[in-house]
Amino acid sequence: MVLTVLAVLAISLSFNNLFAQTTAPAPATASSDLVGTLSGNSDYNVVAAAIRTAGLGATLKGAGPYTIFAPSNTAFSTLSSAKLDSLFADPAKLAAVLKGSVVSGTYDKAGIIKVLGSGTPTLTTLDGKQLTLSVIEKHLTITDSQGNKAKVIAFDMLGTNGVAIGVDAVLAK
Repeated sequence: MVLTVLAVLAISLSFNNLFAQTTAPAPATASSDLVGTLSGNSDYNVVAAAIRTAGLGATLKGAGPYTIFAPSNTAFSTLSSAKLDSLFADPAKLAAVLKGSVVSGTYDKAGIIKVLGSGTPTLTTLDGKQLTLSVIEKHLTITDSQGNKAKVIAFDMLGTNGVAIGVDAVLAK
């Protein structure tokens, strides 16, 4: 499984320019749940594989709505091979990492802007921890409860049960 993930990463990195991406190409209306939306996007298929490996597919295919701050394939490639192997070999640990990136509710770009202006720019993850939203050097940044940061690189990847927001790092690692 890990070799498959690494192969997908290598192929994806050679064909995609993620850093220039600010808005994901999304259909006008969602035609698939969040797992299907991520699986169908060549920049986010590793996180989709991680969701399935962690046993979170049923949850994230459920009614929701959910917002997932989805690490790009490039974000996963920044983890050491040992760390990546360790995560994919331990579905419970992988699930804990992924739950730290998922919140209940739909927070598309407009919703995130509303939260930022609320005076309390935090969201609660499925595991009960806080994600803090801030703007750093003109980039929306997500900070988890451990201080890990991820910059938003893609907005509004719509699913029938929520939205995925692309980020450049794996939170709660």
